[in-house]
Amino acid sequence: MTDQGLGAPAERITIRHVALDAGVSVAAVSKVMRNAYGVSDQLRQKVEASIEKLNYRPSMAARGMRGRTYTIGILVIELTNPFLPGVIESVIGQLAENGYKALVGVGHSVDQIEASMIEAMIDNRMDGVIVIAPRISGKFLETFAKQIPIVAVAHHEQQSTTYDTVNSDDRAGAKRAVQMLLERGYGDVAMIGYDFRSAEATEVALQRELGYMDAMKAAGLERQARILRLPQPGEDRSEAITKLLKAADRPRAMFVWSDLDAIPLLSICQDLGIRVPEDLAVIGYDNSPPAAIPLIGLSSVDQNPVEMGRIAADLLLSRMTGRRKTQHILIEPDVIARKTI
Repeated sequence: MTDQGLGAPAERITIRHVALDAGVSVAAVSKVMRNAYGVSDQLRQKVEASIEKLNYRPSMAARGMRGRTYTIGILVIELTNPFLPGVIESVIGQLAENGYKALVGVGHSVDQIEASMIEAMIDNRMDGVIVIAPRISGKFLETFAKQIPIVAVAHHEQQSTTYDTVNSDDRAGAKRAVQMLLERGYGDVAMIGYDFRSAEATEVALQRELGYMDAMKAAGLERQARILRLPQPGEDRSEAITKLLKAADRPRAMFVWSDLDAIPLLSICQDLGIRVPEDLAVIGYDNSPPAAIPLIGLSSVDQNPVEMGRIAADLLLSRMTGRRKTQHILIEPDVIARKTI
């Protein structure tokens, strides 16, 4: 029997054939197949038409050869927040105990940068991603959670079915902080927040605003509640803080959404001759390391970043090893009272 009798074996169609037929790069075809963030409808239609035309099917054997790389990506939106190192170090330590190494990327709250970083983590065959991004969108995370296991920290999305979350119970923590001020006799309590790009319940700052309102309503002070807003994080806020402190109707006490603004506020109080807590009581959120410095002594809500990081790492490890049911963990925060109240 000859080869001609059997017929020559058909050439196996590869991703390169698809790219050539569609007139695009192999990387572009890969992005379409991974449902990557930012792929245009025109590119998707062109590639999908070539896939159908050539009857292309990815090689499952090749996929199986990839195996685990024992590397995890950690995506953060900034490194200036002193709360973050505790979470990151805890994640890295927990992963190391299980034989994994971690690589950290900084997204600067820019969707395109964050998308390209997660895509790079996928392309480099990382086994999972931990995202510490309070202001990232849920739709953004949903896109990538279909491609790689993801755990989001400081992102309240308990309806998600594709990725896990671990958070401080920001609403409860804010309520406790305001209640502590009220219990100490400070009736005129305002909150310092910031202007949202979008008022999504996933944002920790919005959850803290809800907690502030819960406490004021419970005390019968709903009509006296005030949320004083600063510019967006990352912008210069010293002028806005100074204006709030010089206002004729300055409140007797302030709950500040984060130590990131509470500590500069204390510094400006000193410059203006405003005594804390005699003239103004202040409580922050995050219990960042500078808050505990005796010279500062800022009362603040402790999120337990070490526990948060440990749980985030454990959630990712269990999802990578087969768990399918989504988990959303809330950690009970504690209020640490110091000399500012």
